[in-house]
Amino acid sequence: MTKRANVFHSRLPLSMACALLAVALSPRPLGAADRVDRSTLINKVLLGYQGWFACPEDGSGRWTHWSRGVPSPETLTVDLYPDLTEFDRDELCEVPGMTIGGKPAYLFSSRNAKTVRRHFQWMRQYGLDGVLVQRFVGTIPAKRADGEVVLRNIMEAARESGRTFAIEYDITGGDPDTFAQMLKDDWAYLVDEVKVTSHPNYQHHGGKPLLSVWGMGLNEPRHPPTDPQVAKELIEWFKFKAAPKYRVTYMGGTPSRWRILSNDARPEPGWAEVYAAMDIVQPWTVGRYGTLEAADRWNQEHVQADLKKTTENKQMYMPVIFPGFSWHNLRRTAKENQIPRLGGEFLWRQAYNAKMSGAKMLKIAMFDEVDEGTAVLKVVSRRSQAPDQGFWLTLDADGFELPSDWYLRLAGEITRMFHGERLPTPAMPLRPASAPAAGKGKSR
Repeated sequence: MTKRANVFHSRLPLSMACALLAVALSPRPLGAADRVDRSTLINKVLLGYQGWFACPEDGSGRWTHWSRGVPSPETLTVDLYPDLTEFDRDELCEVPGMTIGGKPAYLFSSRNAKTVRRHFQWMRQYGLDGVLVQRFVGTIPAKRADGEVVLRNIMEAARESGRTFAIEYDITGGDPDTFAQMLKDDWAYLVDEVKVTSHPNYQHHGGKPLLSVWGMGLNEPRHPPTDPQVAKELIEWFKFKAAPKYRVTYMGGTPSRWRILSNDARPEPGWAEVYAAMDIVQPWTVGRYGTLEAADRWNQEHVQADLKKTTENKQMYMPVIFPGFSWHNLRRTAKENQIPRLGGEFLWRQAYNAKMSGAKMLKIAMFDEVDEGTAVLKVVSRRSQAPDQGFWLTLDADGFELPSDWYLRLAGEITRMFHGERLPTPAMPLRPASAPAAGKGKSR
């Protein structure tokens, strides 16, 4: 992995520390040591990558996932505002009617290959392993008709940066009668035509390509199937019934309470056999707890018991952690800054707990999920750096003065911890500075 200068404990002013970090992260030729080992998930930290943002300038002709229609204070569906200061003009989408200090405000598109390369270059620079590429069943026809623009961007960016990637299907909103066959057909298409598994950076485990399917077993109408036998048969197809070239190491994105079949998990006993059939269990925990104390309790009551159960079943276990949560613009009745980030303490505590409990791999939700406020990519530090119009969540919301790359730094330290390159410590290795008092530079 790329080695980085340790400026995190420096007593230098924040601006000087950031400048030193920029020097340490300057691009250099990609060597063998910079390429992430794609052969195993052991000690890996992967991030979810949505790649679903679009704007009219990118050829799609529309705004997607930033808003419902043209962005405005009333139509916004994202809470975090990305830091775009490094972006070139040909990566920027001007937002009609929105300004920052009187100047035009911009957003980005995942359809822009340069932007996706930039994201993956950040992953390389901060020492992150790679991503699980989200692929929603409801958008598969459109992606294929569009020539897989974003996926091909990701594949090229992974090649250039040496990061790994794997497909993670999301079955939310799938037709119960057709979703299983759709996944089989689409996987064959990805293998045969897009050639994802032939890519030199496609993540493998146990000698086979990794494939994740997220959402089966969730106790909600939008997540088929209701019959656990249908789910089990789909898993078996991917693992050993399909033609050899389509067989995978199967990871299931499960309900958080998959083991006890309650709350967010379907209660029918047959689901226990579904989860036991998976090679890797990845429970969805975003929003299931919201304080440091609750994260500790969750670890004691769920993560440790889950690890014991998967060990008994000869399975692997991938906990999911998240930096915070906010989806006020997406759901206007929801609280602003619903689960505070606490300057990174919330994310670090979850990672430390998972590591100390014996987890061998980890998922961070997400790299670019500004919609629900879980993104770790660069987002602006102060409210004054976001558009003047509308509600925007910025890194000073909890009273800290943080650089825009703070969560990339922290994700890098978490990755180093799982790689065994730094000792696990309960105290977060990065030291956030308190934000200036109101009237002395802090804009809210």
